[in-house]
Amino acid sequence: MTTPLPVQKDRIYRSPAGLVAGALLLVIVGWLGIDALVSGHGRTPWLALAGLILVVPVLVAFTLRPAVYANENRLRVRNPFRVVVLPWGEIATLRSGYSNEVVTKAGTKFQLWAVPVSLRARKKAARREARAAAEAAGTRRGGGRAGGLGFGGALGGFGGGMGAGGAVRGGAAQSGPTRAESDQIMTDLRELLESREEAESAQGEVTVRWAYEVIAPAVAGAVLLAILLATG
Repeated sequence: MTTPLPVQKDRIYRSPAGLVAGALLLVIVGWLGIDALVSGHGRTPWLALAGLILVVPVLVAFTLRPAVYANENRLRVRNPFRVVVLPWGEIATLRSGYSNEVVTKAGTKFQLWAVPVSLRARKKAARREARAAAEAAGTRRGGGRAGGLGFGGALGGFGGGMGAGGAVRGGAAQSGPTRAESDQIMTDLRELLESREEAESAQGEVTVRWAYEVIAPAVAGAVLLAILLATG
């Protein structure tokens, strides 16, 4: 009897900024919508209800819903309106530009909504890296000058202390993150792709499923809102 392989836990990647923004927007929309439902007059409660049915699923779709799940066998991408399951053997590359994308061997591209590109974060990471390199270079130059001074023990000890302090500062700067978080996530996913794309358990077909649990209520809200506006 064959023993089944243990199920690998998923690595889950989501956008913290998207989660925070989505929660705040839902609180605001919910407060305004419920207030209109309770205290509104005439057709206002119906318009508020239709608006909530339309807006809430769309907000959830674009902020709270996006996620990327990765394990040893496949990459599962949960985007606003679709769920895409991609075995590693069917992925050609993971590409970063103004957005992060996964490209299949058939040439189909899927955007990773849960791993948005932040140009600001990239610039900050580049500045940290440049500072770390400059401090490391300054430490090496400082150490060379201190070692070349032909003074007595006290001054030599002072010079050595300066060099040690520079090394600590340079090491602290280098130990901090020098890459944008989304770029590091893409690097992790590429390493997983390289290690697993030939594995037998990582083969299969790409599947795409539409998120009808999001689309259906949003369409219903849009239809109801259109009817109310047309008959008003």
